[in-house]
Amino acid sequence: MVAQPAEKNQRQAMLLGALAVLCWSTVATAFKLSLQYLTPFQLLAGATFFSVLVLSAAVTVQHQWRLLLPCFCRTPGLFLALGVINPCLYYAVLFQAYDLLPAQQAQPLNYTWGLMLSVLAVPLLKQPLQRSDTVALMLGYLGVVVISTKGDLLALEFDSPLGVVLALFSTLLWALYWIFNTRCDAPPTLGLLISFLISLPLVLVLVAATDGFEATWQGWAGAAYVGIFEMGVAFILWLGAMKKATHASRVSNLIFLSPFLSLVFISQVLGEQIHLATYAGLLLIIIAVGYQQWAARQHN
Repeated sequence: MVAQPAEKNQRQAMLLGALAVLCWSTVATAFKLSLQYLTPFQLLAGATFFSVLVLSAAVTVQHQWRLLLPCFCRTPGLFLALGVINPCLYYAVLFQAYDLLPAQQAQPLNYTWGLMLSVLAVPLLKQPLQRSDTVALMLGYLGVVVISTKGDLLALEFDSPLGVVLALFSTLLWALYWIFNTRCDAPPTLGLLISFLISLPLVLVLVAATDGFEATWQGWAGAAYVGIFEMGVAFILWLGAMKKATHASRVSNLIFLSPFLSLVFISQVLGEQIHLATYAGLLLIIIAVGYQQWAARQHN
């Protein structure tokens, strides 16, 4: 039976997109709360496990289990690489960064992955760097420096230099994942599930060899939230939004709300006093990413 195309409905698309953005806006807070009870490796293992459950349920609803083995066998090397990168390496690095940095610093730094994507696209996808990309990179990484130094640009003193390096390294891993993912012909939810099924035994071995699985119920509740909403539900909602959208760019623009909403949760739930430099740096990053996307549409 041939699958029917999704019925277009822009209002539903905007609602699904807004719900996805709301999920993503809470995860920085959830990361920090969970890391009070779990090590980064424990959080990685727990979140990956719960994400596999959610993605498995989605694949069941979509009747795609019969496609899993054929999809994997077509490009096993690609799926192995994707599984090692995400969630294994990416979230291991990202959680370490959150463990070292205030959430208001780690979250905006991670948001620069789109800028890193344009850098990696030059050698890996043979896409030339446009002048607009260069301007966006300069603005975006100026924002990174503003946030990381709390606005004291001349002193260049960081709360945690290692945390900043790890947060930026996570953007490289995430950009690599999406570049490699362009070669994957599996349905998106199924492809993500395959990656997570490959990664799950790796992260379980990692945590067993390092920190072990002993933790409080608060920690595992946090891991469940991260796995279900950050790695599972938000992704499914976003895919649904893009399928139903008649104007995909309007849905995509919702993503710019996420970092600002995230700062609200960070302030109100975690009690972090948001520095003016965080707002200024985040604004520079948002302008950079927005300008880059606008210039790309103009170029096309």
